[in-house]
Amino acid sequence: MKTQRSLLRSILLGLAILLVLVVYAYGFQVTKVNFAETSSERRLTQLTRILRALAHPDIFEYEQEELVVEIPFYLPCPDTEIVIPEPDKSGPYLVTDVPCVSSKEFINIEGFNLPPDAKGPINFITASGAMLQLGNFEVDDNGSFQARIQIPTRQPVAEAQHIRATARVPIGAPKFTETAEVTWDKIVETVFLALLATTFGTLLAIPISFVAARNLMSDVKSSLSSIALMIIGWPLGIGLGMLANRLIGEVSSLFATIPGVYIGGVIIGPVAAYALVRWALPQTESEQPSRGMQITRIITLLAIVGLLILTFQILADLALIVGQSLVGPLGSLGFLGNFISQLGDVGHMIIPALVALGGGAVIGNTLSSLGQSISDRLSRSVVKTLNIILAAIAGATLFIILALIINWFYEINDPVKIYWWPGGVGAVLGLLLALRAAPKTALPIGTTIYFITRTILNATRSVESLVMVIVFAVWVGIGPFAGALALALHTVAALAKLYSEQVESILPGPLEAIQATGANRMQLIAFAVVPQIIPPYISFTMYRWDINVRMSTIIGFAGGGGIGFLLQQNINLLDYRAASAQMIAIAIVVATMDFVSSTLRERFV
Repeated sequence: MKTQRSLLRSILLGLAILLVLVVYAYGFQVTKVNFAETSSERRLTQLTRILRALAHPDIFEYEQEELVVEIPFYLPCPDTEIVIPEPDKSGPYLVTDVPCVSSKEFINIEGFNLPPDAKGPINFITASGAMLQLGNFEVDDNGSFQARIQIPTRQPVAEAQHIRATARVPIGAPKFTETAEVTWDKIVETVFLALLATTFGTLLAIPISFVAARNLMSDVKSSLSSIALMIIGWPLGIGLGMLANRLIGEVSSLFATIPGVYIGGVIIGPVAAYALVRWALPQTESEQPSRGMQITRIITLLAIVGLLILTFQILADLALIVGQSLVGPLGSLGFLGNFISQLGDVGHMIIPALVALGGGAVIGNTLSSLGQSISDRLSRSVVKTLNIILAAIAGATLFIILALIINWFYEINDPVKIYWWPGGVGAVLGLLLALRAAPKTALPIGTTIYFITRTILNATRSVESLVMVIVFAVWVGIGPFAGALALALHTVAALAKLYSEQVESILPGPLEAIQATGANRMQLIAFAVVPQIIPPYISFTMYRWDINVRMSTIIGFAGGGGIGFLLQQNINLLDYRAASAQMIAIAIVVATMDFVSSTLRERFV
């Protein structure tokens, strides 16, 4: 029996080894491994040339004096006798071992009376004046050099052509080359590109991380009527918010024609809003306000919101105007004016979105609270009937929204396929859900939102920023702005995942203690979650900045700006000395960022 087991193990081991060999053999085949090609003379020559160029980065240069020396040369040898004039040996001169050869033949050339330690190229000057470099030379202490060069393939001509040696002598102190200066500009651009991407990505990732944390979302449950009314309320609120923003924008444009009112509105608006808030939301009240007073306060709060929206729109307009007017007068500091102007543009982009989302949140949450109140107070039969109606409407609304999104991508433009079919399917599914679910049962809406959020984050993170930058380059143009947007989007997905996992690993004790006091969800996050996650959030954010600096050097290859864009150009132009300077800059910045990031983490985390 022992012999059989030993034999079986040997056979299995042999089969395992054979399988591994087959796998790696197929891997060599698929990846086209060919070591014979690596030892070919052509490949080794190219590799040597590139490595030597990389070892001489184009960082420093000297002012140079040039001394040009020529000698006549025939290609090919003519039928008549060649007479080469005797060189003037009182100054620099060249000598070749033969006065003529055929193409591709080698000759020896010597130079004399040249400046000691001078360097330079040896060029073949054709009869038409074209210049072909044949090699390089370096003058010794005695002012002479020797070199062996190969004559190029050229069309035969009767007259003499020339071999020229250009001796270059450095003078003065070394200075940075143009390549080094451009590299410095681009590496600074790369660092700030990564900084902006990290900042924007972090600001978006923090709130998303709370929604993507299972421990915070698993206990979020609502009745079906509450969920249905929330689904109905969100698009309704978004539409009302967009309408309100547009109407307020028309009022803001009217103020633009009166500069005094326009500027005064920035000051008066916040003061008036503060006074109205103090009146509408008093800290203490001696008696319950009447129904009329409650309605008046609600109207006042809506007026306050409109007044704040108007103030922010005026601020955005003023930032745009003031910023553009400061660009010229500030001179070298004109970027500050441009920054103020860009903030105005950002305001014009963000304010409508925030107003729309705010409207959706207010209407959606209000209707959701109404639905929960209905579910708690009414009888089961009434709630069941309302659930059937509301779930059908909510399902139809949700599916029509999804159909509109799909239509934007695929341009179906068929009302039947966009509205009727999705609306019907959504209504039927909502109806089935209402019939199956118990009338007052709390459904796990938080878990559903959690899974949707994590799915979106995983899908976004699976797309590399190198691909994202191609899309953004089409949108905003090739340059660092496209790279910053691509990195910011990838940062949101990556940091939101890390942040949410950190939230999931916090101690449950503080959560339970805060919940026991009857705190709402915002208070729970502020007092039980945030104190536990600040150190790791800081650590993850600094680490992400380090990563973005590294990634920004790569996305430049796809039009994302920064040092990577310059590196790609030099590699494509076979300018490996310039590419070497950029590689050194990248290595220095990455090493510096790693040191700074480690130091900050040790100090603050």
